[in-house]
Amino acid sequence: MTSVLVVDDSQFMRTVIGNILADDGYEVYSASDGKKAVEAVEEHAPDIVTMDVKMPGMDGIEAVSEIMSTNPTPILMLSAHTEPGADATLDALSRGAVDFLAKPSGEVSPNIASLSDRLVAKVRAVSQADISSVPRDGTSSDDGVTDRDSDCDPEQTYVEHPTVVIGASTGGPKLVERIVTELPLALDAKILVVQHMPESFTDRLAARLDRKTNYTVREASDGEAVDDGDVVVAKGGYHMEVAVNVGGRIRIELTEGPRRHGVRPAIDVTMESAAARVRDPLCGVALTGMGKDGAAGIEAIHEAGGATIAQDEGTSPVFGIPKQAIETGCVDDVLPAGDIAAGICSAFTQEGQTYG
Repeated sequence: MTSVLVVDDSQFMRTVIGNILADDGYEVYSASDGKKAVEAVEEHAPDIVTMDVKMPGMDGIEAVSEIMSTNPTPILMLSAHTEPGADATLDALSRGAVDFLAKPSGEVSPNIASLSDRLVAKVRAVSQADISSVPRDGTSSDDGVTDRDSDCDPEQTYVEHPTVVIGASTGGPKLVERIVTELPLALDAKILVVQHMPESFTDRLAARLDRKTNYTVREASDGEAVDDGDVVVAKGGYHMEVAVNVGGRIRIELTEGPRRHGVRPAIDVTMESAAARVRDPLCGVALTGMGKDGAAGIEAIHEAGGATIAQDEGTSPVFGIPKQAIETGCVDDVLPAGDIAAGICSAFTQEGQTYG
């Protein structure tokens, strides 16, 4: 039987979460704070941990660091729909947590009932994660731009007005951070990021990326222009579409159309609209995550003459999205996480560029 350790300082939430998982056939253990969670992982060796973010004493972020350094275990963060909660969750993901779920606010919230299906789906996804592939930095510092080694040649001459669409889900935030950080300013690309996240988290992801890179990063706004050197993160709850591409600049629209693959924003929506409207050099990138969102988008970009890249299985915490993209037969390069930035650069070099 698959076992889950439920960590939360609220007895009510421990009971609710524990009952949901027990009803779905999991063996459930519990802990009321981070210190007890570390001890419980050592004692019970659970298959999965659900971890509250904010707890007295050792909080969830510290507990993630300790567990991943001593007894690596797939961890699902349970976070409040607040700015501090989102920031803390992103910090936990940077330390090795696989994914997160925004939990209902308040112990008498009418949304508690809606937690069941979402929780079970997330736990199942996290249980499939290869935690050896989950990137982590072991630090909570956001000060300054992270220095990274990259195979991108800063002296290389690149094509004008390149556009990159990056799609990711489970395990994606830290990988997106790495890629955006490694891309040289000389590339001067417009970068559209679609990360499966709710609205209260995407603005914090954009703020974190802005601190980590020399590119200008912001959450997408309806009708805004995106210029060379800009990074925009799709706003949670909205599809991000490329509306027009004129003179090296693109304009994006946010829509509340039907969910694709059960999600909004959907990677396919952004990639398909980019394939239809971007006339400058274009590259689509499919990163780690569950499901098949992005496969149709990669196919559309390939058919439009754009470059396509998928993350390889060995470095994908969850090899769903990249696998589905690869199976379309429309992926030009399958690359490990550490080579994706260089692959994007290579697609846009003056000498080797054949796309767009």
